[in-house]
Amino acid sequence: MGYADLRDWLKQVEGFGEVLRLNGADWNLEIGGLCEIIVREAKKSVPAILFDDIRGYPKGTRALFAMLSSVKRLALTVNLPLEYGGMMDFVRAFHEKIRDLQVIPPVTVKQGPVAENVMEGDRIDLYRFPSPFHHEKDGGRYFGTAHVVLTQHPDEGWYNLGTYRCMVHGKDTLGLHITGGKHGRIHRDLYFERGQPMKVVVAAGVDPALYLAAASEIPWSVSEYGYAGALKGEPIAVMTGPYTGFPIPATAEIVVEGECYPGELQDEGPFGEWAGYYANRGLEKVPEPVIHVKRILHRTDPILTCAQPSRPPHEYSFYRSIVRSGLVWDELEKAGVPDVKGVWCHEAGGSRLFTIVSIHQRYAGHARQAGLLASQVHSGAYVGRYVIVVDEDIDPSNTQDVLWALATRSEPERSVEIIRRAWSSSADPALPVDQKLFNSRCIIDACKPYEWKDKFYPVAETSPELRAELLKKWGDKILNGV
Repeated sequence: MGYADLRDWLKQVEGFGEVLRLNGADWNLEIGGLCEIIVREAKKSVPAILFDDIRGYPKGTRALFAMLSSVKRLALTVNLPLEYGGMMDFVRAFHEKIRDLQVIPPVTVKQGPVAENVMEGDRIDLYRFPSPFHHEKDGGRYFGTAHVVLTQHPDEGWYNLGTYRCMVHGKDTLGLHITGGKHGRIHRDLYFERGQPMKVVVAAGVDPALYLAAASEIPWSVSEYGYAGALKGEPIAVMTGPYTGFPIPATAEIVVEGECYPGELQDEGPFGEWAGYYANRGLEKVPEPVIHVKRILHRTDPILTCAQPSRPPHEYSFYRSIVRSGLVWDELEKAGVPDVKGVWCHEAGGSRLFTIVSIHQRYAGHARQAGLLASQVHSGAYVGRYVIVVDEDIDPSNTQDVLWALATRSEPERSVEIIRRAWSSSADPALPVDQKLFNSRCIIDACKPYEWKDKFYPVAETSPELRAELLKKWGDKILNGV
């Protein structure tokens, strides 16, 4: 279908009935709490939630939650058909799209709509935007949760766009939390090790494809601008940032330009995180670098895009599960694992801690190979925990089927492998505060034992042929109301 920017995207989403407008809510706990309730209790697809008339803000200054929390909205974002028979059908379609993805570089424009309004000097005011106070135990308001943070490698010159959270410290200062190993953190460390300041751009309300790319594990030095352009089928428009000189998203709703200085830290957090816990240091504040804001550009009646992490399922666990599943599937194939039939990075683990891989076993050790690699490829390596490998008759997105395979086809003595000293994070809730450098991985082979898989006990269930025959004869009578 195609779309020009977030506003055009939102108009199309409203056209197929997936926008919920709520007026009069408070930025202080209400909009975040309402989002959490809607996501958990929605009877059908979770809508995109657009808040307006937010307490203390003029009408038209809006906040958008749950941007990519439906298959249809994800499909629109990455230029795929809108309808699918099941979850794995869409994961398969996304995987096919990214297998041979060719980046489309951004196109530079002289000036974009984000430059309609400019704040400089004493006019800079981050409180102009309705940054939510998300959870009751949080340490403050957060401007950056569904956004992109733009940094540049000091030697190689390439730009990274990542979703690294940004807490509001004051009218002209933001906190910047980036966990170890992330590309933006590596950039930051390179500058600070040399005693150099680092320029930073924080953009909210960007093209949904750019947000999706920035929140995904894109390979080192690959441009998220180019990746997003390839996903949507046309280049992302950028313009030169007046302060940083960076290529900033020209159609974004809000762009903040600033600078961090080595050695300058300010207490950040706590913040309820993606795994459902305050896992960094519990409810303690943690010193983090500060972004000194030098310039803010924004559209008239700006839309602040927000994400509400909490106990899963939460408002972005859905799309990250789908996208990460496609990425892990692609990386497994590129690492040489044949006959992968499906991957599901389960929402219960925030798309990271619980991964299921379905394969057609071709040789002895195939299941171990798939499981071990799924725990260590780029999109699966960060804060993983469990990988379960199942046969091709198991839908990895069907939790009941996966647990059935785990319970009936695995034998602990022969089926479990442990990897130690793997890539962990301050967000890992299973580790104490002083032991978060490393974690371990459990690989469970829940496939039929390869040595006698062809003689494995027959499954007791109605055959597909008989099922089709029965549904043809009785479907209208037995499925009504089910």
